[in-house]
Amino acid sequence: MPEAFGERDLALDDAALAELAGLHHAAAVDSTQDWALGSPLPARGAAVFVADAQSAGRGRRGRVWQTDPAGSLAVTVLRRFALPPMRLAPLGPAVGVAVARALHGLGATGIGLKWPNDLVVEDAKLAGLLIEARGESVAIGIGVNLALSDVPGVAQAWTDLRRAGVADVSRLRVLGALLRALLPALAEFEREGFAAFVDDWARFDALAGRPVRVMAGERVEEGIALGIDAGGGLRVRHPDGERVHHAGEVSVRVAA
Repeated sequence: MPEAFGERDLALDDAALAELAGLHHAAAVDSTQDWALGSPLPARGAAVFVADAQSAGRGRRGRVWQTDPAGSLAVTVLRRFALPPMRLAPLGPAVGVAVARALHGLGATGIGLKWPNDLVVEDAKLAGLLIEARGESVAIGIGVNLALSDVPGVAQAWTDLRRAGVADVSRLRVLGALLRALLPALAEFEREGFAAFVDDWARFDALAGRPVRVMAGERVEEGIALGIDAGGGLRVRHPDGERVHHAGEVSVRVAA
């Protein structure tokens, strides 16, 4: 990405520009999440923090986000929401829908949403999300694989936008598409909640109807995924009945 770029380089539309409070770029940072959370919270709208490379990127539950800096995009959007915690709970799935819409719009095929925070193609990880709140600040981190050569030491299956059928995977093009989809979607979520996203979640859901393994500490349970509820929790039909699992409590894998 060039050393300096602006809204025009990203081809942002009026809906995205209306929600953009600031655009910040760095060649390299430890983590776009830490950079954003250490910055002033905008009075309205969202501030965007994008780095060409990050040395200590992290994923959900403290995991390291490992990827090829030359072939990936790391961005964090910082925003406040005038919502109580219960209504903010399904923000992660709503963000997942917005990112899926953006990547699908670029021409990526076969995109699925794997609850709670991954985008996949045929169960191979394409992108990941991380949402962290500190006080009024909500940091929405997005990592997208653009065109990877290799990801050493990662056992999980992975893929990238080029393998998913996108010819032009330049950072500016992908970042522009993400912000055009995401920034208005965050305002829509604040106004209307997850109801505005539930149909598209069902369209992209990579787990619905499939056997899954739910892990909470040392406890492992199997069942059939049934989609998510209005609060963003994963509905699973277990042998003893249906239960709802929440992202901060469990990890989920597709069962063999």
